[in-house]
Amino acid sequence: MELLSLQDSENEVTKLILSIFRVNGALLVAGDRLTASIGLTSARWQVLGAVAKAADPLTVAAIGKSMGLTRQNVRIIVRELEAAGMVRLADNPAHQRASLVRLTPKGKRANASARDLQGPFTDALSKDLDPSRIANCVDLLHTLYARLKSHNEES
Repeated sequence: MELLSLQDSENEVTKLILSIFRVNGALLVAGDRLTASIGLTSARWQVLGAVAKAADPLTVAAIGKSMGLTRQNVRIIVRELEAAGMVRLADNPAHQRASLVRLTPKGKRANASARDLQGPFTDALSKDLDPSRIANCVDLLHTLYARLKSHNEES
């Protein structure tokens, strides 16, 4: 295999970034459609899933950090989820002003329903794809995320 020149490599990374943007947009549209019947959007589903997956209740800032979202955006989504009865804010013994976000029974049901809808959706998306290609892509995305995170923390 021929090595890419620096310029070719930069062009390939640019193509990858543009592809990620397109895939992200398509995923948001698909997620919105998939979960609309249970009162979720992709953004709500993402935050609800982060709360559900966490071993311990999280603050808004911790949810943002774990999902690569801004605290302000997460705060807006948490307020929407709270108004919908899917989460509640609880006192945080470790911090007086940073409440903990907890799922309500309604939120647990919505998250379970979203996971049930996700299974057939991801099965259809992954049909005929080589699992090793998926694993390689995940590894590459993790590497890019780590580099971006490091870059953003330096700035």
